[in-house]
Amino acid sequence: MAKVLILDRSKSVRNVLRERLEYEGFSAEAAEDEATATSLCGKIPFDVIISDTAFALPDTGVPVIALSSDPSIDTAVAAVRNGARDFLTKPVDMNRLLQSIHRTIDQPETVPAPPSAAPHRSRRAHAVQAEQIIGRSPEIEHVRELIDKVAPCEARVLITGENGTGKELVARWLHAKSRRAGAPFVEVNCAAIPSELIESELFGHERGAFTSAVKQRKGKFEQADGGTLFMDEIGDMSLAAQAKVLRALQESRISRVGGDKEIEVDVRVIAATNKDLREEIRQGHFREDLYHRLAVIVVRVPALREHPEDIPTLVDHFIRTLADEYGKPPKPIDAEAVTLLRGMPWTGNIRELRNVVERLLILSGDRITADDVRLYCQ
Repeated sequence: MAKVLILDRSKSVRNVLRERLEYEGFSAEAAEDEATATSLCGKIPFDVIISDTAFALPDTGVPVIALSSDPSIDTAVAAVRNGARDFLTKPVDMNRLLQSIHRTIDQPETVPAPPSAAPHRSRRAHAVQAEQIIGRSPEIEHVRELIDKVAPCEARVLITGENGTGKELVARWLHAKSRRAGAPFVEVNCAAIPSELIESELFGHERGAFTSAVKQRKGKFEQADGGTLFMDEIGDMSLAAQAKVLRALQESRISRVGGDKEIEVDVRVIAATNKDLREEIRQGHFREDLYHRLAVIVVRVPALREHPEDIPTLVDHFIRTLADEYGKPPKPIDAEAVTLLRGMPWTGNIRELRNVVERLLILSGDRITADDVRLYCQ
């Protein structure tokens, strides 16, 4: 499986590219700065790096495809002179990007890697590849303690909590602090995939298995082999798919759709849901045997209203990170504005808070005031 590193300041760009590349059968990791990218390259043998031209191209010996919002010839020439194999513009044409990746991987240069390039380490080398968990409340400290205790073992984990609380972030830290940290972390959103496609998405398919299966494709279990498979919104999975997942967990084997060969997989499964699975079991919507397979350890992520004392720290964090994404200096925020934000209900949790801070940064003046909060956030 070809390994791709995405280096871009924009989280949305990183997420979209990673999701699409994983769908196409690649193993993808993402970095938001050069230091993280260089660190990852020292731990994972990437085949290609997709890098925004705002960064200096990493000197790692890995071929680079440059992306830029500036389509000018000067920018393209500069990127190629700096070592890029190809130059593409944003918004990204995925077909062109995929062609470029395949061309780069299939036709490697014969130039040896520079002496300064760090040697690749074992895929089980430890690496922190997740964003920081913000907050010092007892509720958040408890989540951190659970991560530290549970991450080093191989036990399956079920992460529960409302939408927007940060369940994916907890899953990434469980992977980053595990012995599998240098291997793939593969995500699948069970709610976003139609029931008729979920089996192919998870287990892959053989060529000709169905009308649109024009080539063999590995599923998420195979993509995550040796690493971690994060199954988000697992409470929305159909009963038929649940039965197949249960079998895969029991036997550590899967079969691709349209194939009769059993394939062994070494995967640690972390699942997440915003539903009460015990209630779903009572209603006949979720298999009890699968629940007990998944919920060896249960980590509940608290709603934001349960730890409002962390809101000032979160607001400060989002102001700095969002300002950096926009390429602007952070705006100061008045104490009264923070007090008003702290008193809001936050039904969308941390995700909603981030969106509100972004709105305030865009619509406010030189500083964020209490009047701005009343005007734009009530």
